[in-house]
Amino acid sequence: MRLLAENPELTQRELAEALGISLGATNYCLRALIDKGLVKAENFRKSHRKRAYLYTLTPSGIAEKLRVTRAFLARKQAEYEAIERKIEQLRQELQEEGRP
Repeated sequence: MRLLAENPELTQRELAEALGISLGATNYCLRALIDKGLVKAENFRKSHRKRAYLYTLTPSGIAEKLRVTRAFLARKQAEYEAIERKIEQLRQELQEEGRP
């Protein structure tokens, strides 16, 4: 969704390449996002391509993108804090063994 928000003029083929997935999978995912009302596909009339579309996030799509981003950040923050605790635990173990 972030890629579409930043580049609404991407074709499905360009989107598939950028995401590293098949064109069919890209089409399937886009249709699902459109069906859920998160993305809107409009004809991109100023394009030299006859069947070009402009994929834009709907207000619901923007809200969902924010929700997913917040959840991702919270998960990464928790992972970071767990790593910090593990590092501190290992440092303490080394100090107890007489190592700096």
